[in-house]
Amino acid sequence: MRKIVLCVLFLSLIIACKTDKKKEQIVKNEIEVVEKKTLKETITFPSKDGLTITADVYKVNNKPVSILLCHQAGFSRGEYKDTAVKLNELGYSVMAIDQRSGNIANDIVNETAKLAKSKDLGTAFLDARQDIEAAIDYTYINNGNKEILLVGSSYSATLALLIANKNDKINAVAAFSPGEYFKGMNIQESIKTLSKPVFVTASNNETKALEEMMSKVNKEKLVHYKPKEKGIHGSRALWITTEGVDGYWKAFKSFLKQI
Repeated sequence: MRKIVLCVLFLSLIIACKTDKKKEQIVKNEIEVVEKKTLKETITFPSKDGLTITADVYKVNNKPVSILLCHQAGFSRGEYKDTAVKLNELGYSVMAIDQRSGNIANDIVNETAKLAKSKDLGTAFLDARQDIEAAIDYTYINNGNKEILLVGSSYSATLALLIANKNDKINAVAAFSPGEYFKGMNIQESIKTLSKPVFVTASNNETKALEEMMSKVNKEKLVHYKPKEKGIHGSRALWITTEGVDGYWKAFKSFLKQI
């Protein structure tokens, strides 16, 4: 009887292993399909002052870029390494840029910031505004003059809100952890006339301050996702390692469908 039980357990283990390998193969096949549909290209173009901006373009099914991705402080275009592919899966072609204020993310060096430092150019948060504006112009010209969604993270999320308020090439903005980061500026007052669709979110402990900052923006245009979980600062909210990532993605995808 004991031998029979051991044989059954052994057979069950073999079947389970084969099933796991089959699942693993299915996952690999899905990744291969995504990679075949996605075309990633690293490009350069000039900022408003002539500084060379480095960017990664992730195209799916040869669709023009409709989403511009801007990173947080100390980071690079690598912040969106996985997020960009996820957006490709949803059918969007995107471009992630290196702003001159940043360093490295996901082992991808910020080439724009590196070059700006070598030229002794300013690399403060506000210095990066011209890079984002140049990227908007570049994307608009190269996608057939179609308005785009501007996505920002941390300091670039605040810049995204400020820029979108008065830029006709932006049809909507998604800001991950924007805040009152700039001395001498009142962001709450500066964006109160923002009338385009806006998606904002942050970590759980940043939610109250964000709610206050967005209090004067048109409520009919505003979507504020408030995570129940701890969450995280910036667009890392969309990283698979983030606590509460499913909630962030569900809210963000719902917003994307509305614009």
